[in-house]
This record gives sequence, structure tokens and C-alpha cells, in this order.
Amino acid sequence: MISTIYIMWLRQIKRYLHSKVRMISMLGQPILFLVALGFGFGSMYQKAGGGNYIEFLAPGIIAMSILFTAMFMGIEVIWDRRFGFLKETLVAPVSRLEIMIGKTLGGATVALIQGILVMIISLFIGFKIPNLLYLPLAIIFMFFIALLFTALGIAIASRLEDMHAFQLIMNFLIMPIFFLSGALFPLEGLPKIIEIPTKLNPLTYGVDGLRGTLTGIANTGLILDLIIVIGVTIIISLIGSYLFSKVEI
Repeated sequence: MISTIYIMWLRQIKRYLHSKVRMISMLGQPILFLVALGFGFGSMYQKAGGGNYIEFLAPGIIAMSILFTAMFMGIEVIWDRRFGFLKETLVAPVSRLEIMIGKTLGGATVALIQGILVMIISLFIGFKIPNLLYLPLAIIFMFFIALLFTALGIAIASRLEDMHAFQLIMNFLIMPIFFLSGALFPLEGLPKIIEIPTKLNPLTYGVDGLRGTLTGIANTGLILDLIIVIGVTIIISLIGSYLFSKVEI
């Protein structure tokens, strides 16, 4: 079992490392958000008494980078199915659960690497981490965010055969998840109609946990954030494993 998971994990990593264009393109949007929003709204945020906007924004953009990268890992399931690679994998004498775990861990690792790269870039833009002792906990939050949304992306892709349909569904899900997570603006004082979906959004707790570990400011509390993120990750992973086990080849 461990060998199968390792092979699938390694395959995902190799795909990522071999695609230099993909690596660079995935960094473009986070950098644009950091620079355009960080400096564009920084003065207004500071005048409103919010402090340094880049320090508030950077954890949210790191989470955004992980979210986008992780969710779109599901495309590879559809891609592999279309060109026959998935059939070759599924007919092998190994459990589909092992394949799912390997793919999920591989995609989560790729998304984690992407998030770490964005975090490093944000340091050059003006972001500062006041307490490096919390950095390992921040990495843990990043990993579980990556694991959660990689599993979600694979779960959705397991029920689809059209790559264009997957992209439409992803955009329909990703943008509300991102914008209602508190990544770009504080969640205090929101109308009830917006406050409710933000509390139901698992990324909200991932962003809050990242912000707490990297800046020392957390609204919900780091322990509760971590419990919720891990709990939702387990649930989505179980659902994804079931749906992947039903993939028809």
C-alpha cells in the first residue's frame, strides 16, 4: 500500500517540476494580487485604522494560491481518463483507495510548494513574520488547506468527463470560496446574508489560522481553526475516496 501511494505521490510531483511554464504561471496571479491590492488599497486600509494591509493580505493570498493549485489538480484525473492513463492505473492490482490517497497527497504537496513560494515572494514585497516559532504551524495549516481542496477537486473530477465542465464548476466554486474567506477583507461587521456563508466556508478557518500563525492575529482561535480544517479535510477525503472508487473506465 505504501509503495503505491508513494508512486502516485511522486508522479504528481514530477509532473509539477517538469512543467516550468505551469510553475511560473501559477505564481502570476498571487503576485498580481499582492502588488496591485497590497499597494493599491494599502493607504486606504491604513487610514481606516487597519494597519499594514500587506501584512493582512499576504496570508490570504498564500491561501488563494494553495486553493487554486489544489482544486485544479482534479483536471489531471479527467486528462488521464481521456488519454487512457487512468485506465492503465485503475486496472493494476492495487486498491483505488491507495491511488486516490497518492494522488491527493501528491496534489497537496504541489499546492503546498506553491504556497511556500508565494510566502517567500511576499517577504520581498514587504510582508514580515513577527514570530518564526509559529512558522511550522503555518506550514501545517497550508498543508491541510492543500489536502482539503485537492481532495475536493479530485472528488468533483471523478464524476465528470468533460474538462470544460470541470473548469466551469471550479470557477463557480473557487471564487465564492475565496472571496468569502476573509482573504481580502476583514469579516467583522458583515451583513448576516454574507456572514453565514463565511462561517460555513472551510477556507475561512484556514485563512484565519494562517493569519494567526504568520501575523499573530486570529479571530476564531488557532486550535479551533485547526480542528475545523482537519475535520472538513477528513470528511471531504472520505467522500472523494468513495467517488473515485466509482470511476468508470
